[in-house]
Amino acid sequence: MEDNVIVTMRNISKEFPGVKALSNVDFTLRKGEIHALMGENGAGKSTLVKVLTGVHVKDSGVITVDGNTVNIRSPQDAQNAGISTVYQEITLCPNLTVAENIFIGRGKYCFVNHKEQEKKADEILESLNIPAKAKQQLGTCSLAVQQMIAIARAVDMQCKVLILDEPTSSLDEREVELLFTLMRELKSSGVGIIFITHFLEQVYEVCDRITVLRNGELVGEYEIKDMPQVELVSAMLGKNVEDISKLKDERKSSGADGSFVYEAHDLSSTEGVRPFDFALRKGEVNGFTGLLGSGRSESVRAIFAADRVTGGNVKVDGKEVKIKKPLDAMKNGIGYLPEDRKGDGIIPDLSVRENMLLAMQVLSGFWKPISRAEQEKFADEFIKVLNIKTASKETPIKSLSGGNQQKVILARWLLTHPKYLILDEPTRGIDVGTKVEIQKLVLKLAEDGVAVTFISSEIQEMLNVCSKLIVMRDRKIVGELTGNQLSQENIMNTIAGDSSKNER
Repeated sequence: MEDNVIVTMRNISKEFPGVKALSNVDFTLRKGEIHALMGENGAGKSTLVKVLTGVHVKDSGVITVDGNTVNIRSPQDAQNAGISTVYQEITLCPNLTVAENIFIGRGKYCFVNHKEQEKKADEILESLNIPAKAKQQLGTCSLAVQQMIAIARAVDMQCKVLILDEPTSSLDEREVELLFTLMRELKSSGVGIIFITHFLEQVYEVCDRITVLRNGELVGEYEIKDMPQVELVSAMLGKNVEDISKLKDERKSSGADGSFVYEAHDLSSTEGVRPFDFALRKGEVNGFTGLLGSGRSESVRAIFAADRVTGGNVKVDGKEVKIKKPLDAMKNGIGYLPEDRKGDGIIPDLSVRENMLLAMQVLSGFWKPISRAEQEKFADEFIKVLNIKTASKETPIKSLSGGNQQKVILARWLLTHPKYLILDEPTRGIDVGTKVEIQKLVLKLAEDGVAVTFISSEIQEMLNVCSKLIVMRDRKIVGELTGNQLSQENIMNTIAGDSSKNER
């Protein structure tokens, strides 16, 4: 088996001022395997990869590539050893052609033979089945194809080891499958791939082995077939994970009084959502599900009036109301955590406190500012309640991890005491521990009588928390599933249009 090993890292340690980032960590990568590197934020994944790629220099330990000890002190050293990295944020030049991006930085540009470069680029693209042309401007390609071109650049530089850091975070299901196809092709050619992701289902779909880190230490290395998902999560967290679906089943039904918090009839918007009917009871958790582009996000944006509403009647607590803009929704007790956290959720340069108080201040009114003392009291309270990891309530929110940013936005809406809370992809791109915390919070809110609509790309997460799923296809509702109907198979059958197979 040792003949098949391409990289070994033994007793790797790395310390920063006041922080032991890695402590005697071992890692092994084989030729022709896809190896998941897993752990919560702060577990040491990024530090280990940065040591391997020369961004950080290890304090101690030994690294070998192809059986030879290497001293990697810079990214150029890593590249010379055949190690390449494709990051979550694409680091290519969208204004240049595909060919120029593949060969950028090699030789002096003024002496480049463009025809020869484009011919070779097309050969590389064809060999890897990447749907792009050498002369095509990179910016015209989808994010998935741009990721593949970044991989093609790494492969053409004779990489033996390819590190993919959250490559699927901005891709839809079809694009993810294209990327996985390319990864499998590289695996079959003998490239060793290190795959870092928060999506557990993707790990089990494409990976061969898993290494788990926690608090800068090695927890273990596992064959994928020997590591059930719940055990993986427990290994990452260092404790047994509560079965969220059991929490959902065990909690009392808060909606027993049958009162509707929100009702809509023939609701539609400028974003092409077909007129739909929708109702939600006190304490109910439901979800909109469907493939990317099915209209699930557009539907909840219509409910909150984040997009211009073009028709329909709405009732809140049984009384007809007019909701034409987000402020109308807020005044009627509706909160909305948007899908695009960075674009629509946070104001990066404002502090945690300022971001947290935004909705409350809007409802209070411009002429009734919340006192600084009250702001600090509320911020301190919710930092503690939601376990938000921040140096201070005055820290700019852009300095926080994605999961902690998400908790600040949740606090923003909880401060308004909503009757109805819409959460669109509240756990996207955040670590497993925070996902579990947010799922438990959703169930606790429902227990307290808040109505919640929950949207997630991960079907299992929807099944964990929702008592009803509204299935969408082509921007219209094609089915509703409750009770024993709630299963991955039934969801996919309904999306595909085969509702006859749903269990009753």
